Amino acid sequence: RGKTLSNLRIGVMGGTFDPLHHGHLVAASEVAGRFDLQRVIFCPSGAPWHKTTPTTSAEDRYLMTVIATAADPRFEVSRVDIDRDGPTYTVDTLRDLHEGFARAHPHDSAEWFFITGADALTEIVGWHEPDGIIERAHLVGVTRPGHQLADPGLPEGVVTLIEIPALSISSSDIRQRVSEGKPIDYLVPEGVARWIRKHLLYADHQHSGGAS
Repeated sequence: RGKTLSNLRIGVMGGTFDPLHHGHLVAASEVAGRFDLQRVIFCPSGAPWHKTTPTTSAEDRYLMTVIATAADPRFEVSRVDIDRDGPTYTVDTLRDLHEGFARAHPHDSAEWFFITGADALTEIVGWHEPDGIIERAHLVGVTRPGHQLADPGLPEGVVTLIEIPALSISSSDIRQRVSEGKPIDYLVPEGVARWIRKHLLYADHQHSGGAS
C-alpha cells in the first residue's frame, strides 16, 4: 500500500473511558509526539461488542472525556460511537471519522493512527472486519512497561508497539478505589474526579468521608 502525501496526521483513541485517566492522556500525548500527530480524537464507545457493558452511561463517559481533554489543543472528543446504534466496532469508528473528515476537508488528505491497548491488539484478527481497520489506519498498541508484548500476528509495518509508563493506572482500579472510598486524586484529571464525586459514579456502596 503506497503511502500518500498527507496534510494531516490524526490519531484515534477508542475505549470505554470508564473513567478516562492520566494513563490514557499520557498515551495519547506520547503517541502524538512519536508520530507527529496534529490531532488525537478520543472516541468513547457506545456498547463495545467485546467487553462487558460499561458501568456508567455513555453521556457520563463522554462528558468526563471532554473535561479531561479540554486543556490540550491537540485533543478532541467525538460522539460517533455513542450516537451510532448497535455495538461499537472499530471499523465503523474509522469509517465514520474518515467520511466526516472528507466532508469537512474535501481537498485535504490525512494519515490515520488507531491507538489502543496492546492486549486488545493481540485479538484484532478476531475483530469485526480486521482488514477494513488495517486499510484505514496504522495501529499503535500501547502497554505498561515490563509487560510482555505479544505479537498480534499482523503483516509487517501495520502495528507499532509503545510502552507508556503511566499505563499502570487502570480504569477498573479507579472504579474499585471509588467504591471503597479511597482517593483517586492525581490518577484522573481533577475535573474528572469532581464529576465522579458530584454524580456518585462507581460508588457501589456509599462511604462516609472521602466524598468532598
